[in-house]
Parts: sequence; structure tokens; C-alpha cells
Amino acid sequence: MADGNYRLDSPERVRIIDEAIASTNLSITVHAPYSDLNLATLNYPIWRESIRQICTCIVQASRWTDRVTFHPGYLSPVGKMMPERTWQQQKDALREIGKVAEDHGVLACLENMISIKEFLCRDPGELFGMTGGIAGIGVTIDIGHANTTGLVKEFLPFIPKASHMHVHDNFGDHDDHLAIGKGNIDWALVGPAIAREYSGTLVVEGRSIDEGSESLRVVREWLA
Repeated sequence: MADGNYRLDSPERVRIIDEAIASTNLSITVHAPYSDLNLATLNYPIWRESIRQICTCIVQASRWTDRVTFHPGYLSPVGKMMPERTWQQQKDALREIGKVAEDHGVLACLENMISIKEFLCRDPGELFGMTGGIAGIGVTIDIGHANTTGLVKEFLPFIPKASHMHVHDNFGDHDDHLAIGKGNIDWALVGPAIAREYSGTLVVEGRSIDEGSESLRVVREWLA
């Protein structure tokens, strides 16, 4: 997560991250910043800054990875009165971000959102409709987010089209990022679908190393 203390717009932070990566043999993916950003805003200076920060992250992250996940925008109070314009703002932002990503050998992956009604791209039709045909842009399917919207089953047919995936658990009411099996997601259904239909990087999003390890054991059982 390239936000807070891990932002990629500081050379010193990039140096520290470089050293940490060099000390492991792990593959790296990056999540772009999202705090206070809105790719669908009708406030032009905020819109431009949102694009700038995500593109800056992509350029820096390209030294480590070919996948960068980022969040869609959301309906501001003004945007709610002009939803068609917010949709177009998001599409225009994706084209700019996609161009930068493509130029740096990265696929910028738009992620499905949690059940906050102002967010764009909470369901698979809107997510894939928003991104379809834009060079440099892919999709991150987040199963935990899908559970908060009650759409896990609806996302399963789209797994073969996913460019990247996140897995974690919850009980459907909050984005808790629990270890796999600690919430109410039907992993007996989801796990085999992922193993069968997806061959890319699968990111376990946990709250701690121990919970991440617990989830990783489950994922390895799917793939065995």
C-alpha cells in the first residue's frame, strides 16, 4: 500500500523499500494511494491531483512490479446531481492512467469497491464496463469487497477476466480483512473457482503476518 508512511513520492522512502525488497525473494505488487483522492470528482484541481498521485505511484512501482491496483472514484455531493459527468470523469482519468501504465510496462488494475453507495464500481458489470477497451487498464477482483456488497457469486464468472486478485474474509457488513475462513464467505465455492479459472498473482490481504500465513495455508490447499 503506497500510502501514508509508504508513499512512493519520496526518494528516501523508495530507497528504504528497495532495501526491504532486496532482502527477500518475494514477488511484489503495489496498491496505489487513495486517501482523499477521487478520480470521479467534478472539482478539476482535485481530479488532476488524484491522477497525478496515482501516475507517480505507477512510475515508481514499475521498477518492482507489472501490477498496480487503484481505487475508482466516488460520487461527491455535486457529483450526485450529475452522475453522467462523474462517470465520464472516471473514464477520462482511466485513459490518462492507462497511458502512463502502458508506457512503463504496468497494468493499472481498477478494484471493485465495498458497499458504500457513493463508490463507483461495486458490481462486476460496472467494473468491467468502466475498464473495457482502455489500454493499460485491467481489473483487480477483491473477494472480500464483493462479500460486503453481497455479490461474491456474481463476481465468480468474471474471474477468468481478472488481471489481479485480492482475498480476505469478513461477515458482509464491514471490510474486516479477516483470515480466510474466519468470516462467512463460502470459500468451498470461491477457492476452487480461483484455482480453476485464475493463474495470476493472488494477494492475501491480512491484518498481521500470522493471519496472512493462516490464509496462505488455505490458498495452498486450493492449489494442491
